[in-house]
Amino acid sequence: MYQLDEKTWFWALGVIPVILILFLVLQLWKKGAQKKFADKQTLKRLSPNQSVFKSTLKVIVLCLAFACFAIALVNPKIGTKLETVKREGVDIVFAIDVSKSMVAEDIAPNRLEKSKQLVTQIINNLASDRIGIIAYAGQAFPQLPITTDYGAAKMFLQNMNTDMLSSQGTAINEAIKLAKTYFDNEEQTNRVLIIISDGEDHSEDAVSVAEDANDEGIRIFTIGVGDIKGGPIPIKKNGILLNYKKDSQGETVITRLNEEVLKSIAKEADGIYINGANTDVVVENIREILNGMEKTEFEAKQFADFKDQFQWFLGFGIFLLLLDVFLLERKTAWLKKLNLFNENL
Repeated sequence: MYQLDEKTWFWALGVIPVILILFLVLQLWKKGAQKKFADKQTLKRLSPNQSVFKSTLKVIVLCLAFACFAIALVNPKIGTKLETVKREGVDIVFAIDVSKSMVAEDIAPNRLEKSKQLVTQIINNLASDRIGIIAYAGQAFPQLPITTDYGAAKMFLQNMNTDMLSSQGTAINEAIKLAKTYFDNEEQTNRVLIIISDGEDHSEDAVSVAEDANDEGIRIFTIGVGDIKGGPIPIKKNGILLNYKKDSQGETVITRLNEEVLKSIAKEADGIYINGANTDVVVENIREILNGMEKTEFEAKQFADFKDQFQWFLGFGIFLLLLDVFLLERKTAWLKKLNLFNENL
């Protein structure tokens, strides 16, 4: 486990592209000035030991040095001691729809990216609750088991896409069944399942499965992403729009937000339905719901002791600066033998 103390210092990495641009501009200016001064053969006789390779190497070394100093300022820390602590909270599982209809852009930037934004903001507002993540389309797939590691949750969340599951559809019932296995029966915690979906192409028994889940103490809240009017499903390659999905008659498929099924699922599981168009409204609703729940004490493991690692980057940065100072822009014997860039021709 690691921590980054001062993330704002990452802006210092912006110095590197500035150095590279200045170097390229300088090289172009040098070439222009040399052409005006003398031809190539004359310049080679006047300055036979000038090395293009070592000039390039110097600027690379300088950029690496700045990168090391920037990371040293950020001060990365590595956890060295894992201990068990007592925490109070609610167990929350997020079930995220990753079916192909989730790439529709009737809500910006698209339904799936909006879902990720909603979950991220909800996680940012949690305190000591445990969370898990499920991805589902035609079937459900466990992404992250119940954990207190919010950083890992966000990482798994960002890697989710509509290509991760081959079977298509919106098997909400499968997501609910899988969510049941996430909760530990020995720890009588309050259990929450938050389903984020457009609700389209759902299985018929999702409502009855939701009722069964509620009998086991799981409250289900649903968040709808998309527009009731709907939109086409874009087919893209490398971010470039190629076409829109069509049906067997060659007509463009229009996918629409199905709020009714999401409302029915939430109603049967003692939850509520929330339209996901406004992120602030969603986060506020979920926060009020969770604050109103009784918190249960549970044990969690976390890193308690972190050691600074900035000194390694600082030392390597100083070494690179010293190397840059002693790295002259002149050819050496070994460099002449290597003849990099065909400089001896």
